[in-house]
Amino acid sequence: MQFNLIGPFEITTDDGRELAPSAPRIRQMLALLALQPREAVSIDALVQELWADDAPPSALKIVHTHVSQARRLFTDEAVTSPDRDLLVTRAPGYLLQVNDDEVDVKCFEGFVRRAQWEFAEGTPDRAADFLTRALSLWRGPVLGDISVGSALAGWTARVEELRIRALELHVEVENHFGRHRELLPELRTLVSDYPLHEWFHGQLISALHRSGRRGEALEAYGDLYRLLKSELGLAPSPDVRRLQTEILNATGNELTLAPRPRAVRERTGLPAARAAVAIAG
Repeated sequence: MQFNLIGPFEITTDDGRELAPSAPRIRQMLALLALQPREAVSIDALVQELWADDAPPSALKIVHTHVSQARRLFTDEAVTSPDRDLLVTRAPGYLLQVNDDEVDVKCFEGFVRRAQWEFAEGTPDRAADFLTRALSLWRGPVLGDISVGSALAGWTARVEELRIRALELHVEVENHFGRHRELLPELRTLVSDYPLHEWFHGQLISALHRSGRRGEALEAYGDLYRLLKSELGLAPSPDVRRLQTEILNATGNELTLAPRPRAVRERTGLPAARAAVAIAG
């Protein structure tokens, strides 16, 4: 059994069937509970998530009804074994009695943390494996079919940021193995998906140059320059400008790039000695 929150909300049963409550607020409630497995979420927190500051007088009764409906769904659809209670009453509210490996977001977080550790320990092949497992869980935007309140919005932002961290680390691992040409399609997708993320742009520029495509690397720099000017009124960061200068002056495909800035190293959890080359974002 698994609760899948990356993409549309769904529950995979023990026997492999996929289902989801039809009521949007039940999905919203279960999502908040699933993100905090084995932790009691107060009724007040559930009311705040479902209605914010516009809760109806009957909000508490409605929450109790939603809980009863969710329990009935778990039983009627035989989500898991009959002797296992999934949705438990626990002061000051309710909790989902599930393990971390039964919630895709928790699996994703664990895989990314393990990939970071493996890369820092000097085993990039194992880091690559964990990153593949993490990114394969991505079926679309987190809670893509749920109208989220303040609590779920915070969780969504956290997981989306962790995905960016995983993508950055994936690029670093591939760079470690010298797979610059192989990275190009992914890097082009990344700069399209995250147009203001300068580090991804810098990696594309560097990969193009290292692949012997110096002219395209300079074109990519020009694209970034125009984008930042039009969107933010800014020039590229000093590191990216320095990268352009090095490409212009290079006689081969080797570049001397600055290490990842401290703020970004800390965000990825990688020590300076293990961080791959980077461009400030």
